[in-house]
Amino acid sequence: MKKFLAMALSLALAFTAAGCGKGDDPDKKSEGVMTYAEYDAAALKSEVTIEAYVQAKQSWWDNKATLYTQDKEGAYFIYNMPCSEDEYAKLTAGTKIKVTGFKEEWSGEVEITDVSTFEIMDGNYIAKAVDVTSELGTDDLIKRQNQFVSFKGMTVEAKTDPSGNEVAFLYNWDGSGTQEGNSDLYFDVSKDGKTYTFTVESYLCDNTTDVYKTVEALKVGDVIDMEGFLYWYNGVNPHITSVTPAK
Repeated sequence: MKKFLAMALSLALAFTAAGCGKGDDPDKKSEGVMTYAEYDAAALKSEVTIEAYVQAKQSWWDNKATLYTQDKEGAYFIYNMPCSEDEYAKLTAGTKIKVTGFKEEWSGEVEITDVSTFEIMDGNYIAKAVDVTSELGTDDLIKRQNQFVSFKGMTVEAKTDPSGNEVAFLYNWDGSGTQEGNSDLYFDVSKDGKTYTFTVESYLCDNTTDVYKTVEALKVGDVIDMEGFLYWYNGVNPHITSVTPAK
């Protein structure tokens, strides 16, 4: 009887472990799918196949989706992936997808584009923001490209608008935009004597979102904490999704 119970318990544990693991391990890859290290080492313009989890959706237009995706190893920016509107609605945060496309680079931003196939899979994972404040200004920061990250204790610095006034942010990089036009917001923040330009990408967080309104209300000298995606454009250019007073 004891032997039978022991066998039954072992089988139950085996099935439980198998059930819990299916699709839930962000490190587990299907056959033929690259690890992040393999993707990172792949040459530009080469075909890549990855599995990752949607962290945010930047836009959908003309049956094409642009996504921020990630697993426990790294992150992947997927640009203009063919995707119907119904499929796009299913790509909620945490959704696992398999994507085949080509690795490309645009102004320093490494992305997957010219996607030939994508598939929604079982599994769910939301990445926690990694504090990269200490990595600002270092060569290590680019290793975090496209990941969901945080910045702590950053000071808002002045920018100059087209009229020559000092302001905390600009609509568009040169101040040519407007709130009504849902322009991107550009603002400068500093840490340890170095200044960086951060962005609220309006396709990702438009003028109705809390982060957009919070940046519009910033004042020069405010000290803030932020979260967002470590986008790259001729250098680090984070796409910020959250701004709060520094703790």
